[in-house]
Amino acid sequence: MARSSLIATLLCTVLAIPSSAQQRIEYEDYRLDNGLRVILVEDHSVPVVTIDLWYNVGSGRESRERSGFAHLFEHMMYQGSANVAKAEMLQLVERAGGTMNATPNEDRTAYFQTLPANRLNLGLWLEADRMRSLAITQENLDNQRETVKEERRLRLDNQPYAWAILEAPYLTYDSTTCFSYAHSVIGSMANLDAARVEDVQAFFDLYYTPNNATLTVVGDLDPRETREFIQQYFGDIPPAQDPPAPSCDWSVGTEAQEMVRPDPLANLPMVAVAYRFPAHDDVDTPALSLLDLILGSGESSRLNRALVRENKSAVQAQTLMMPRRLSSTLLVVAIANQGANVDDLKQQMHDEIARIAQEGVTEEELQKAKNAYRSRNVFGRQTTFQVAEQVQHFVHYHRSLDDMHTDLERYLSVTHDDILRAAGKYLARENSYTFLLVPPSGN
Repeated sequence: MARSSLIATLLCTVLAIPSSAQQRIEYEDYRLDNGLRVILVEDHSVPVVTIDLWYNVGSGRESRERSGFAHLFEHMMYQGSANVAKAEMLQLVERAGGTMNATPNEDRTAYFQTLPANRLNLGLWLEADRMRSLAITQENLDNQRETVKEERRLRLDNQPYAWAILEAPYLTYDSTTCFSYAHSVIGSMANLDAARVEDVQAFFDLYYTPNNATLTVVGDLDPRETREFIQQYFGDIPPAQDPPAPSCDWSVGTEAQEMVRPDPLANLPMVAVAYRFPAHDDVDTPALSLLDLILGSGESSRLNRALVRENKSAVQAQTLMMPRRLSSTLLVVAIANQGANVDDLKQQMHDEIARIAQEGVTEEELQKAKNAYRSRNVFGRQTTFQVAEQVQHFVHYHRSLDDMHTDLERYLSVTHDDILRAAGKYLARENSYTFLLVPPSGN
């Protein structure tokens, strides 16, 4: 046996050994009197800290007339506050040797910084100042409204196939029973155009409050000193009324649906198939997540082998899992090969998915998916930022923060029967919404 093959075999054997050992994250979890939840994780391996502040608001909490506000605030939060000038926050963090960014999704909006440990107080003070006194003015609203429009043009309107990823999955939900997931994070430009300063201020006052936020600090910190900083900077920010909870009344589909949409920027057709899945904390999520890996992760995945390597009907095939609090989505996409018939490609995709739902997967496929998930779990906790995001994930998407110590075992315990049951229920053709993106005639 060649040396490289022997090493690969040994590595596969080692990874296949069942193990319930999961890296523990020791934490301190408490609340301020104003409702701010604080989680501290002490880790002195490197002299840095990550401040990760999640507000419990995303596009899923927007009203029909205010879609796009969660995305808008990702930008508005950098427009200055009582003691920080416009764009100065980023400058202060970078001069201190740190980095920062923000991301919205359907369920939350996250703001995070990673700084040298001795500048922890700076990062906490900056976050508290904008929570307390964000500068919401007509000038800032007009400026950031145009920024969001430009981002939409760059990321969605001027990118081939982008609509299938950024907009299509939301069409699988009924806007009358699940508006939370029936519109995209990027938002409605018409709603943003109609927004007044008073509307934006009201959104901020309702959602950007200490009682609607979770602050996680991870890294080379002194717990006593960190608690003092947090109390000093955040303790006197007044809470607000608890915002109304989002809702999503959904069910597994009973009739397959299909849409054909022109894509003027595409050179080749694309097939995208969306499936509604249960909430992320559902008992079937481990099996469905492993199915995602088996179906569309990597060159050896089912779809890549069948569509790209064997049938040569596609140049690319993969899956995208979208975990959410109330209902998750799996998106399966394939770009047709030159000269391939898009209807044939669509049928091949559905046939491959149906085969798993009817026959299940092999033990080798299941073990490989478990190994991949375990690897992601290990390598996804190497930095202070990754640990902070893991903590926030379990706060917001699981029933208990302590699930992060046992969650891996749920995935390693998935059986062939679990896969078969979950695939049969959620990957049924009746639960699918197929989108065909076709280029202009002549392409």
